Amino acid sequence: MSLTAESIKLDTEIKHDSQWSLWLRQIGAIMRLDVKRNFFGKRAVLIYLLALMPIGLLSLMAILPPGFAWDDFTQYPLRFSLIYNALILRTVVFFGCAWIFMNLFRGEIVDRSLHYYFLSAVRREVLLTGKYLSGLVTSIILFTTVTVVSMFLLFFPHFFSPSVRFFLDGAGTGQLVTYAVITILACVGYGAFFMVVGLFFRNPIIPALLLYGWEWINFLLPPLLKKISVIHYLNSLVPVPLSEGPLAVVAEPTPAWISIPGLLLVTVVVLFVASRRIRRMEISYGSD
Repeated sequence: MSLTAESIKLDTEIKHDSQWSLWLRQIGAIMRLDVKRNFFGKRAVLIYLLALMPIGLLSLMAILPPGFAWDDFTQYPLRFSLIYNALILRTVVFFGCAWIFMNLFRGEIVDRSLHYYFLSAVRREVLLTGKYLSGLVTSIILFTTVTVVSMFLLFFPHFFSPSVRFFLDGAGTGQLVTYAVITILACVGYGAFFMVVGLFFRNPIIPALLLYGWEWINFLLPPLLKKISVIHYLNSLVPVPLSEGPLAVVAEPTPAWISIPGLLLVTVVVLFVASRRIRRMEISYGSD
């Protein structure tokens, strides 16, 4: 009797392990397929144009210096913080993640190809995970590269020796790593939100613009509402803080040991909502 019970338990464990192994293989296959599509598909052109915005601007500044006001090297960390916050984080990363993650499912619906996934022997939660990870890999590779290249383009062309000392002996390397980590966390948080937007709305542009407005007016919000946004947690990690102006509502920055787990927790909740949505999702190509 005990031998029979042990064999049943062993069979159950084997089935459980094989099930997890199958899910991981399926996630990997979906992720590889979508990463290739994200980088080389017809919708990738807009992403590359967005990514080239700060690189093109800073390359132009390297060729044509802005003027004597930029001759003070000590101000360059503050200037990069401003460029990163306004151009890279709030524009390139935000709209880049919007385009990548909203098209993970919305693009399949427009192309009338989502039903192939739904008819295959793949759990919808597995499909969601694979697609989210594909968007995450794409956005992290692109936008961390943009962040690193942009910082080098600002510092090195006109102040090579001071820049070498700043990155090797000063705070430069630490700041660069911190900006890269902020970019990765932005991709994690914005990616989850925009994938949900793509699942819930046929026209995701309006919700994306509303979220963009909410992120931009974050400095005007009371402290409690500030925490209901991705940008609050990201700004708390910036190595060179910026003044939000005389109209800003003052709020204490959230410490890294709270802001990073908090952002990840919010991402998990959003992905859970997405998994509930996709489980009940029905395809209607005629209305798209």
